[in-house]
Amino acid sequence: MRTVPNVFVLNLALADASYCLSITFDTVAQIHDSGWIFGRDMCVAGYVMSYGSSHCSVFFLTAISFERYKAITDPIAQQGVCMKKAWITCAAINTLLLEFKLVTHIPDALFELGLLLYVTNSAINPVFYALLGESDCTMGTRPSDETALLIDHHENSISGYNSTRSTVGSTRMLAAARMRRRSTIIVEKRLQLTWENLHVYVNSENKGCCGGGKDKATPVTTHILKGVSGIVKAGNLLAIMGASGAGKTTLLNTLTHRNCSQFDIEGAVKVNGQPFSRNISSMSAYIQQNDLFVGILTVREHLIFQASLRMDKHITRENRMELVDEVINEMGLSKCADTRIGTPGRTTGISGGERKRLAFASELLTNPSLMFCDEPTSGLDSSMTHNVVRCLQQLAIKGRTVVCTIHQPPSEVFTMFDQILLLAEGRVAYMGPTSGAVSFFQSAGYSCPTNYNPADFYIYTLAIEPGNEGDCKAKVKDICDRYEQSDHCTAINNQINHADGTAGLGLLEDRSGGSPYKASWFQQFAVMMWRCHLTTVRDPMLFTGKLMQALIVSLLVGLVYLQTKYDQAGIQNFNGVLFLMTVQNSMPNMMAVVQTFPLEVGIFKREHGDGMYRTDVYFICKVLAQIPATTVVAFVYTTITYWMVGLYPGWKQYLIAVATMILIANVAMSFGFIVSTSTSSLEMAVSTANLPLVPLVLFGGFFLNTQSVPVYFIWLEYLSWFKYSNEVLTVNQWRDVTNITCPVSDGACVGTGMEVLQALKYSEDNVIVDICAMLGLMGSFLLLAFVFLLIRSYKSES
Repeated sequence: MRTVPNVFVLNLALADASYCLSITFDTVAQIHDSGWIFGRDMCVAGYVMSYGSSHCSVFFLTAISFERYKAITDPIAQQGVCMKKAWITCAAINTLLLEFKLVTHIPDALFELGLLLYVTNSAINPVFYALLGESDCTMGTRPSDETALLIDHHENSISGYNSTRSTVGSTRMLAAARMRRRSTIIVEKRLQLTWENLHVYVNSENKGCCGGGKDKATPVTTHILKGVSGIVKAGNLLAIMGASGAGKTTLLNTLTHRNCSQFDIEGAVKVNGQPFSRNISSMSAYIQQNDLFVGILTVREHLIFQASLRMDKHITRENRMELVDEVINEMGLSKCADTRIGTPGRTTGISGGERKRLAFASELLTNPSLMFCDEPTSGLDSSMTHNVVRCLQQLAIKGRTVVCTIHQPPSEVFTMFDQILLLAEGRVAYMGPTSGAVSFFQSAGYSCPTNYNPADFYIYTLAIEPGNEGDCKAKVKDICDRYEQSDHCTAINNQINHADGTAGLGLLEDRSGGSPYKASWFQQFAVMMWRCHLTTVRDPMLFTGKLMQALIVSLLVGLVYLQTKYDQAGIQNFNGVLFLMTVQNSMPNMMAVVQTFPLEVGIFKREHGDGMYRTDVYFICKVLAQIPATTVVAFVYTTITYWMVGLYPGWKQYLIAVATMILIANVAMSFGFIVSTSTSSLEMAVSTANLPLVPLVLFGGFFLNTQSVPVYFIWLEYLSWFKYSNEVLTVNQWRDVTNITCPVSDGACVGTGMEVLQALKYSEDNVIVDICAMLGLMGSFLLLAFVFLLIRSYKSES
């Protein structure tokens, strides 16, 4: 077991003490505006002591090569004596001290001294910087954020000694330290988002007061965003606010390149000073206003699904599961980790606040550098709103750039935002620090009353009141004009013009090319099949409901046609029950899948847009997941009906009937997928599903003899699987029947099954053709349904 000599621990304490001393001299010198040279010299001396002792301590503590550590820290040293760089170094050293306490024998007194110095630096340094006026130097840099780079290089040496410490406290501290490291965005991957002079137009048609006549339609261009500019730096939480119709959602969609197909956009959106396009999705996360989840899954299962498809395929399963557990703990979802998510209005599940935190947790799995949230507190009470915004604040503290739209937050929540962007009539009314908005509005002649929520005051001031549009628009114009002439606007423009164009470029280049999918085709297939299987098994309407319906209907049909006799009346009864079986086996299976895609279209668009899986994988898995339940239900229905009715008593005929009914069920299911993928809503899918069945049933060979079909409807006859299935079942029933009871002896009766088939124009030679035709219809229906889904996928991408 390695032990750390006390001299090196004291070295770390000396580094912290000298750094604090240098900061003190420098601060006092600036505050009193005297002894500047002396103060700066002391600052330099303290920094040199801190830097030198830190080098020695880390070199001996970690036993790594001096060249490797020098390569890590020299870029920091080359930046001069800026207080931020010294802070970075000491924060990294302090964190290493905390880590090594877990794996080495360090006296408690020395450990507590290091911890005290660490906490002191973390608490006092921001105050010193505020007094120095160097807030921009520390923006987005907290004492614990910059340690990830060093800790990554020492992880192996630390983990080698984990087994020597078995106390519960040490294990928990190590787990917490690793969680902080993994969820923190290192400097090289931090992103700064800027947008400059954005103009957004939408074109529509004005059809006149009556809405009719193509000659009356004239194009109308609406100017939604008018010269909007802004910047948000790494580590900051920005709130976009404004009254209804101000342009909040349009701005967010423009920044994220989502739902912009109807927009004409002018201006530039950049990341770290470099223009970018749709590849923003690979480096950012977008949390929608409406939380879309598969409600039948538990919280943990949802995150496992996300981790399996959104993380690099080379990451082991053990590491994925470990990260899922860490994200669950970090987002406060431990209590509901094994609770089903639920679907609002249909099934119970987790609360609204937990659903929102689950949405954050899903995005944290990929550790995004840039996060967008559309109305994250919509529909939540004040307590849940506070918890959700606090989560966003913690994500920003760890180095992320967080942008969200929000509607009138409580006053306590409002102060949690680092910056706000107020929009009014498509223009910027204010952008800057949250605390500076009050003074800006006061200087414009609009003072916020005492004990009044500033957020409510800003929204009310910038709102357009019905019946008083002229005065309100004049007021909004005055405020926006004042902002454009203010120091706040000048500062924002200067920051945009001097945006750093080097940091984080590696992230942009690495993710801009190649396949958009992290997982391979087979991995996508396996994970999607797992989710589809859980959905099918757990949803009572997808299996249990269909099974109970089959049991009830088959028993009812069996009782009505119970043990039908082979006489002249029985011919009609047998033919009727066979056709009834095809219809009853088609309708439930078709209707069962009609709702599949309309209910999941939002989930599919989001997950497919995030590069989680391919369209063909999703479609194939949805189809395959339905086949077992469809097969079981068809088997149960056919078995009960077959033997209760008294169809031909032979095992060969029974098995052929079962196989035919299973094929019928799958053909009907395939046709249901066409309706499901081609309709835009559940209501439309349900209302139109039965419409195409009427002609298909009519030309099925029971209501109308196949020889009597009009020429102009022959094409419908060939599309009817009822025609093919009815012929197969009828031939299977009658071809081996040799005696049909006749009540008279004049010879006018049908005496054999072959005579029945001849009267119906059915042939035993057509059975193979009929089966192949049904297989061909099933394949064609599935292909057509897949094409409709591809079209929908393409439209959502464009």
